[in-house]
Amino acid sequence: MSNFLPSKLITALKKDFQIDEEEFRRIHRQQEQITSIRLNPTKWTKAFENTDHIPWCPTGYYLNERPIFTLDPLFHAGTYYVQEASSMFIDHIIRSLNIDKKASLALDLCAAPGGKSTLLNSVLHPDSLLVSNEIIKTRVNVLADNLTKWGNFNVVVTNNDPQSFNRLPGFFDLMLVDAPCSGSGMFRKDEQTISEWSEETVNLCSQRQQRILSDSLSTLKEDGILIYSTCSYSIEENEEIADWLVANHDMQSIPIPHDLAWQIEETRSPKFQCHGYRFYPHKVRGEGFYVACFRKKKNQPTFNTKKIKIEKTQLDKAYLKNWIKIETEFTGLLFKDDILIIPIQHELNVKALQHVLYLKKAGTNVGRLTKKELLPHHELALSTAISNQIPRIELSLETALQYLRKAEIQLTTEVKGWVLACYDGHPLGWMKILPNRVNNYYPKEWRIINL
Repeated sequence: MSNFLPSKLITALKKDFQIDEEEFRRIHRQQEQITSIRLNPTKWTKAFENTDHIPWCPTGYYLNERPIFTLDPLFHAGTYYVQEASSMFIDHIIRSLNIDKKASLALDLCAAPGGKSTLLNSVLHPDSLLVSNEIIKTRVNVLADNLTKWGNFNVVVTNNDPQSFNRLPGFFDLMLVDAPCSGSGMFRKDEQTISEWSEETVNLCSQRQQRILSDSLSTLKEDGILIYSTCSYSIEENEEIADWLVANHDMQSIPIPHDLAWQIEETRSPKFQCHGYRFYPHKVRGEGFYVACFRKKKNQPTFNTKKIKIEKTQLDKAYLKNWIKIETEFTGLLFKDDILIIPIQHELNVKALQHVLYLKKAGTNVGRLTKKELLPHHELALSTAISNQIPRIELSLETALQYLRKAEIQLTTEVKGWVLACYDGHPLGWMKILPNRVNNYYPKEWRIINL
């Protein structure tokens, strides 16, 4: 790393990071590369051996070395997500507050690329509905793709400014705001952030964080839970935001019990003594992270779903009986020529979202009906709702990588028609086996490029 550190950064480190410049440099000289993943509980069934478990997340693990994830078919199958360990503490928060015990309407407001959304989608009650929003159009596609890989159909992806959620007052039980920040918590992981850091950036981020929260907090129900987090060390973006939430939005700080052996530092905000939790890379095996939790006490009007009309779809579910698990309770929506499935208990909620927001993705796209057959969509191949009766062909590692490159596949099989290309039992996508060739239907935009 550079021998020169701006004096303002050194001052900030002493105040926010609570270490001096020499200690900061020592941390950055550490050779250990921390790589952590979180398993998908709806897909991964094997235990992880010879790896350390992340103590605050039951499905989180540290890896002994960093593999080339692009060349692992299980990564493309959505069996795990590569996520920074400190941020997995949100799993512990959800469980500690028993939010996972009943169905919720949950919003991940600043969701791309999808790490925290996939975490919420795993830890929340399975009857919940998760709305994952991303304001930046170039990032929302990645968010939608990662949630498609995760495989659950109780998800809606939206592409809206936070202010748009004011149209849904009192709608959500849970709101996660992983706010854009100055990024000082990523100094060790990405040294470029050091050169980009400034006091001006911290102040601008603090103002942006307040705007995002002010513009969207009305969508949280009375007694709803707000989880606020950043990857910054700056008190202006963390503890001072906590005080601002209490002073201006009638929020009540919630303490989160945790094991002292985890070396997480609990802080208190200067004015209202709000509980906050800081992760320092010289204390935990993870990067810099701050998180705080609040309960909304303000009473307010709620969105009236009675004004939403549910029109009967012309879809005959019999067309899908061979494609969807029999026990799956869903309703079908027609979007242009595509069939989408969503949880039947959330039909009205999805319609309400559709009424006021721009939806990038809703539920799972099953495919398109033609006069002869259903043309299955890639989302269905990765969905946990897919029927176990669909033929599957197990591929070797070499053939699976060829498939993921959308290359030509040679197979010897008696099976004909639509089949799932699988690796280690997990679907990767569709193939159609014809008498003289195999058509590879892996999406062109998803294909991996030879390294």
